[in-house]
Amino acid sequence: MITAEDILELPASSRVATPARPPLQVGSTISVSVVIPAKNVAAYIGETLASALSQGEVSEVIVVDDGSTDETVAIVRAIRDPRLRLMSNDSAGVSAARNLGARHAGGEWLLFLDADDRLRPGAVAALLATARDAPRAVLVYGDYNTIDSEGRQIGRRDLLKGRRKPSGDVLARLASGNFIVNGGIALARAEAFRAIGGFDTSLRYCEDWHCWCRLAAIGEFEFAPKLLLDYRLHTANTMNAAVRTPKDFFPAIARVFDDGLILARLPAGAAAGLRLAAEIHLVTYSAMQAVRFGRYRDALGYLAMVGRRSFKALPRAAARTALARFGI
Repeated sequence: MITAEDILELPASSRVATPARPPLQVGSTISVSVVIPAKNVAAYIGETLASALSQGEVSEVIVVDDGSTDETVAIVRAIRDPRLRLMSNDSAGVSAARNLGARHAGGEWLLFLDADDRLRPGAVAALLATARDAPRAVLVYGDYNTIDSEGRQIGRRDLLKGRRKPSGDVLARLASGNFIVNGGIALARAEAFRAIGGFDTSLRYCEDWHCWCRLAAIGEFEFAPKLLLDYRLHTANTMNAAVRTPKDFFPAIARVFDDGLILARLPAGAAAGLRLAAEIHLVTYSAMQAVRFGRYRDALGYLAMVGRRSFKALPRAAARTALARFGI
């Protein structure tokens, strides 16, 4: 297995790609482990598990309870499926829960599903089909739509048909902003995930972005242009703009641009510009979330923050924020 340290030992000209992997044969049996961190999600966990267990390509679903005090654990235990496993994380946090599940997972691929989201039918099959055509990819990912707390569709991302996200060597693009957004739309190679050390438990927010950047530093990504996940937006979301501000996300920016593995793979002299782009991306994201939840004054304040960083970036940020009002 190639580790992150092995990549750093390579000369710069060799770091762009990991050694070629044998192609995955169409029809071959590929194991997928779904890891679900869960804490006080009794209202949603049954629906989430049904969406995961309905995927015929999933070999196991690991729920890691993070100290629930509601009926979450009882609901999980009541489901009779030999692929379902329940573990306890003792309130160590979502990143530790995901890492724990990944350590015990037997699948060749890992999918990190939030306990209030739901996979769409055929989601895992679509990702595996993409993986078979991209044997050097360490991560394959698709897209999502958004639903409300009652499961009603509020997003209109189906209007973005034909939109493509990056494939191949995506590190520089990813360092400028997290275009994956939700781990439920991605399959990561288990050996690659373990090689980069999993999720950083010191980060409270955007730990997934940092993890994806480290994966992008050791291998290629491949995009599957399909809506694979219903991403639930409600007041309990960790990333909910009702309680978060852009400054909450800045420690993750500092972590990404202080990570030796990532910096070793970025183009020379690009880090400063990419860091600014990442700040603009996250402040714009905050404005978009504020608009989605009716916090228009905050959204205007966040757009002003974008303008102070780059007046040139303001029109695009404003356009994205306006589209968010319509669920796009």
